[in-house]
Amino acid sequence: MTRIFLVEDDRAIARNLELLLHSKGFAVTHAATQKEALLALGGQKFDLALVDISLPDGNGFTVCTEIKETLDIPVIFLTASGDEASVVTGLNMGADDYITKPFRPRELIARIETALRKSGRVQAAFEIGGLTIDTTSGIVKKNGSEIFLSALEYRLLLVFINNPNGIITRGRLLDELWDASGEFINDNTLTVYIKRLREKIEDDPANPGIILTVRGTGYRLGGRNASK
Repeated sequence: MTRIFLVEDDRAIARNLELLLHSKGFAVTHAATQKEALLALGGQKFDLALVDISLPDGNGFTVCTEIKETLDIPVIFLTASGDEASVVTGLNMGADDYITKPFRPRELIARIETALRKSGRVQAAFEIGGLTIDTTSGIVKKNGSEIFLSALEYRLLLVFINNPNGIITRGRLLDELWDASGEFINDNTLTVYIKRLREKIEDDPANPGIILTVRGTGYRLGGRNASK
């Protein structure tokens, strides 16, 4: 899965970016300050970085330099509109691209995908239990045959593949689906969508191996050796 490192101090912008990137199948790690960003670079791997130039305890130029030295991945700067001097400085430091705020979601995604292609870091698909999810095309296949998911079913599946190692609470799923659809999603509706999704992706929906129930908590993504 393609991993995006987001360095942005504005919490509202960061939250909206995380929702957008998750909806496109990206995994996201967020840092709000220069210090947090440099610490995160010490123990994690990423495929691309989105870096705000203005940070409360420094600037994105320092973060960009560290990223290029330690990971050598594409860096796209997020900058205030008309800040030409900062853009030139960033590009001269090795940044791969920049986009001005406020930005259009489709343009940002297009620039991310272009930078990933140029760097050879595009990951084509996520596979589990005979299921293949191509997050670039949005195509989902089961044992080689394409299956068709509704927008919310696909969004629900992306939440799981973006969080392969942890338990996802029902509350978090409700928040994710509500934010994605713009409509109120209640607990009963979530149960219905989980059931529908399992019927489409599981070999045996009554004994699931991909979306596992964690009783009293929520769900988690299964795997080849996962207990049910």
